[in-house]
Amino acid sequence: MSADSSRSVGDLRAFERDLLYAVRALERDNNTPPKGLTVKAYLDEQHDEEFNHSRLYQNLDQLTDRGLLRKGKKDDRTNEYATTDRTRTLLEAFARRRARQTGVELESAPNQTNADVSEQEVEP
Repeated sequence: MSADSSRSVGDLRAFERDLLYAVRALERDNNTPPKGLTVKAYLDEQHDEEFNHSRLYQNLDQLTDRGLLRKGKKDDRTNEYATTDRTRTLLEAFARRRARQTGVELESAPNQTNADVSEQEVEP
């Protein structure tokens, strides 16, 4: 599969979005890319249900193939997953758009500029 043609997080299936949000949240909170089982535990907790390992890893691999995640080796048996710069930009644009739609004001991140990038402006 080639690089992803999605120009928006809204183009993804709900489970794909949930995976991207989970990986990003775990990266932010732990300052390191999470392993697959950590992503699964996060999703299980967030959704009060247990997700199938096969479904999880198939979707993580698909997001990697589409260039939305990077897959690395944590050790000989364990992979880790990291969001790409493009994915972080897409997630931020999606959050800003949803905030505007609902009238919610967002705080700027310390390294974020005041420029408002819309999802349509993000290049694949």
